[in-house]
Amino acid sequence: MSNDTGKFDLPHDSNIIPTILEPDAEIKFNCYKGISCYNACCKQADITLTPYDVLRLKQATGKDSSAVLKEHTVPFTMDADGVPGIKLRTTNEGACLFMDEEIGCTIYENRPTACRYYPLGNLAMKKADEGHEQQHFILVKEDHCKGHEEDRPIKILDYRAEQGIEDYDGHNKEYFQLILKKKSMGPGVGKPPELSLQLFFMACFDQDRFRRFILSDSFKNTYDLEQDFEDKIQQDDIACMYFGFRLLRQVLFGELSIKEQDGVYQRRLEERKEIIELRRQAEITKIKAKDPYQAYKMEVEEESAKNTSEADKNSD
Repeated sequence: MSNDTGKFDLPHDSNIIPTILEPDAEIKFNCYKGISCYNACCKQADITLTPYDVLRLKQATGKDSSAVLKEHTVPFTMDADGVPGIKLRTTNEGACLFMDEEIGCTIYENRPTACRYYPLGNLAMKKADEGHEQQHFILVKEDHCKGHEEDRPIKILDYRAEQGIEDYDGHNKEYFQLILKKKSMGPGVGKPPELSLQLFFMACFDQDRFRRFILSDSFKNTYDLEQDFEDKIQQDDIACMYFGFRLLRQVLFGELSIKEQDGVYQRRLEERKEIIELRRQAEITKIKAKDPYQAYKMEVEEESAKNTSEADKNSD
């Protein structure tokens, strides 16, 4: 077990002391109705949600994903490239909308991942020379929480089982791998196009709308989906979620796992050529207004490159 103290982005402005822990580490913690700080953490909720959390909120509320997003979440950007995420909506004072003063959490059986983990934070770290990430944890100590004063030693592995975290972690894994890969690729990859960011939000969080999208004729004209798979997507929220992760890996990272219809790739190349040419013409027009000579130079260089390319083809 490591006792190294690190610095992390953690919620609230309270006095937090994070410590890196291994999965078999032992902590002292207990939370129950009747403890003096009961509901205190829910009154200053800063809960980032995962796609699987949204599915469980659907189950808890009986609403579709669009209604859950509108009524119970707020969007935020997770990085400088504008990759979208969502947090649990709170009152103006910061209290969770699902908290009841008497009974506590009104969606306890479907509470989000971060709520189940508290007072632990989950860290997935991957070394450059290793093929998989390692799971570590941090113990969060906040002034309002008296659960740390309870004399109940418990191993992190047992605490995770007690809180029903394994099921959540299993379904969250591919999502976090997607986020981790995006971050690990660095700024050299560039900011994803706006349409890709919109697809990310829909596939991850608005699963019912995403389902309608992938079952539409326009999507099926692009991707070759078997009927059995379509039937499963229609009925199974989790299968739909995992398909969304596959599609995002294909769109964002070029990991081809979803078969396209014949001729789609070539048609996309032609469309991209047209878009690039339109952008080039717009750039030249813009430059002409400021520097006619520079615009003329760009056109000459473009024409020269085109002639060279045609000459190479003829020589072959």
